[in-house]
Amino acid sequence: MRSEGKKNSDSAFDSGRGTRNPFGVMDVPSPDDEEVSAFAAGVKLEGLSSDQNAEAWGIEGDCDDAIGGSWSSRWSGGADPTIPGDTEDKWKSGRGEVKTAGERVFLLFDWHHGVRKGLIDARREGAKGLVGKYINLTDPKIVRPWVGLIVSNQRIDGKWPGGRLDFRR
Repeated sequence: MRSEGKKNSDSAFDSGRGTRNPFGVMDVPSPDDEEVSAFAAGVKLEGLSSDQNAEAWGIEGDCDDAIGGSWSSRWSGGADPTIPGDTEDKWKSGRGEVKTAGERVFLLFDWHHGVRKGLIDARREGAKGLVGKYINLTDPKIVRPWVGLIVSNQRIDGKWPGGRLDFRR
């Protein structure tokens, strides 16, 4: 997924320079703050075969042992007011891309046919855990904690306070 295209002075994608993230989009503010820690303390992701992200969905792709690269993304638990008829229980799906930088993992994703975009900035917790925060790049006042579990190089289970935000390939 690329953040290219014509610039818009109201867009979160204008900056492109001086960001922490490798995508050059607006950074997630305070991705390791107390709100994130408090949320992470109450989340348990186990990567079970009964998890709602266990069944294959999304794009098929070449996968090696790394998590970097192209993914499919989807989230639920909130209604997007820009999508006619959307409800909290409906999945909003799109494309995603994962890049790592040291102990940080960045997940850029979209939904609603690429119209809406978000970024997760997470730190690694052990071998498989991810703890951080999400920003809605299309509506930057929306910022929420996020916790993920790298189940495999084809599956990342994720939760935000309202529901799920998962990745598959």
